[in-house]
Amino acid sequence: MNNREEIDTLIEAKWVIPVEPAEIVYNQHAIAINRGIIKDILPIAHANQRYKPQQTLTLSDHALIPGLINLHTHAAMTLMRGLADDLPLMEWLNKHIWPTENQHVNAQFVLDGTQLACAEMIKGGITCFNDMYFFPESCAQAAINSGMRAAIGMIVIDFPTPYASDADDYLAKGLELRDRYQHDPLLSFCFAPHAPYTVSDKTFSSILTYAEQLDAPIHTHLHETQDEIRISLELNGIRPLERMLQLGLLSPSLIAVHMVHLTDHEIKLVQQYDCSIAHCPSSNMKLASGFAPISSLVNQGVNIGLGTDGAASNNRLDMFEEMRLAALLAKASSGRADTLPAHQVLKMATLNGANALGLGKLTGSLAIGKAADITAINFSNINLTPCYDPISHLVYAASREHVSHVWANGRMLLDDKQLTTLDQTELQYRTTIWQERIATTSKQSI
Repeated sequence: MNNREEIDTLIEAKWVIPVEPAEIVYNQHAIAINRGIIKDILPIAHANQRYKPQQTLTLSDHALIPGLINLHTHAAMTLMRGLADDLPLMEWLNKHIWPTENQHVNAQFVLDGTQLACAEMIKGGITCFNDMYFFPESCAQAAINSGMRAAIGMIVIDFPTPYASDADDYLAKGLELRDRYQHDPLLSFCFAPHAPYTVSDKTFSSILTYAEQLDAPIHTHLHETQDEIRISLELNGIRPLERMLQLGLLSPSLIAVHMVHLTDHEIKLVQQYDCSIAHCPSSNMKLASGFAPISSLVNQGVNIGLGTDGAASNNRLDMFEEMRLAALLAKASSGRADTLPAHQVLKMATLNGANALGLGKLTGSLAIGKAADITAINFSNINLTPCYDPISHLVYAASREHVSHVWANGRMLLDDKQLTTLDQTELQYRTTIWQERIATTSKQSI
């Protein structure tokens, strides 16, 4: 016993679900963590013989899974949750969201809104999010303050906003931010052109050049609505995905968000060029965008991750809800109950998202040598009993309310449901200030 190796943390749990290998559940196992890295996964009895931890946490009724990865969100828009519900996408954007943004969005709005989102995401077991919004420097600071892992979107759009004057200005500011934080262990960066209907061919070409030079992903909305496709046909004579193909954007670096309206040929193109998709089932349904052909994409071997979209169009940053909806919608639309089984959906919410972001070697599964990005789910609740298959329960029965502990890079962000890095009272106070400001300029009574 005196020869035990010293480590920082040992987490003992009823189950450890690594995601990779698929469908594996380790019973009565522990995860050994040192300097933010998973050092070992082994039976609890062996762990106590081998390691001398500074702290041990025993979670006798819990499952440990990789931290969930939200592959697409606009975190700061949490401050606009419920502002303009029950409207079509373009009316929602043009008449409500964009006017509100032009009047209120600044660096402080994004910092406060993103920290509010981080609190919600941490409490829901999310350890990493891929963001697209204005003032990304504030998003980066919010992620740092919260301790979360984040892929910061270097947003680009072809019209002026309070953040930037034109496409070149967006790119210059995004690249400067990346240079400033490129060595931060919890931050990575994506180019984030908003959508084909807001970004020109010239701007897309510039983004592609930079992305290839920097080996950075490109994260964009694509084929979200029938209106988007109609506008592309009217203006360009081709559908948006074909335009992306002609511009050279289809590649393993592309994270295409939504991808609701696809032909069989387009599905094959996505597979051929090894693109990734961020599937946002709640947002797609709430905005009546449609039902993405997920079963067909899965059958073609396309890498699909899950995203919440922003809280203004969801209205929750809840990856457990996205997992359940993704599974049920795929089954209903395919007419096959065995479509998208639970273990595959859990992988979509974890490792697939990490792979899309180029972070698969770092996070997304519980494996020796990877970062200790871990979420604990308490199965002692009566709503989760009996339990014959914990993976199935995670997708079909559990909810974010069952998340008890969260670690990112070995640092505990949630301790028995209590935030450790963010002040919930302060967040609620700041949110009330923004709510009152927005309410006075909105036609909607809040």
